[in-house]
Amino acid sequence: MTLNKQLALLIAAMMAASGVLASAQAAKKPAAGKARVFFVEPKNNATVTSPLHMKFGSAGIEIAAVPPGDVKPTRPGVAHYHVGIDENCLPAGKTIVKGTPSWVHFGDGKDVFDTQLTPGKHKLALQLGDDLHNTLPGTCSVITVSVK
Repeated sequence: MTLNKQLALLIAAMMAASGVLASAQAAKKPAAGKARVFFVEPKNNATVTSPLHMKFGSAGIEIAAVPPGDVKPTRPGVAHYHVGIDENCLPAGKTIVKGTPSWVHFGDGKDVFDTQLTPGKHKLALQLGDDLHNTLPGTCSVITVSVK
């Protein structure tokens, strides 16, 4: 093979590899405006025991711990979970106040939670908040469970 053909093949291979790399990096970034949140466990209308084990999931957004210190700007495309016990979804842009007994914050980025619930029916609202604990549009899911 001539040097020119080898060089042309090498350049073509490098261009193809860089295209694959760029595609893989783009796939890691969440799609703007497509964020959603859901309960992995328990399922809606499940009969459960207490303590209740919950596992959360999301798509189209990065879940991460809130940075330490006095947070000023929020990080676009980054959020953390909040669970409202016997609560409805809050409107977009509403601040979920820390220390509210019915809302549990996961500013540490965790996606699991165990809690005691009294026997009976309970509504669970899973909602995403930004670094300032402001709710994000379209990122709330509500399920109902019955505790034995």
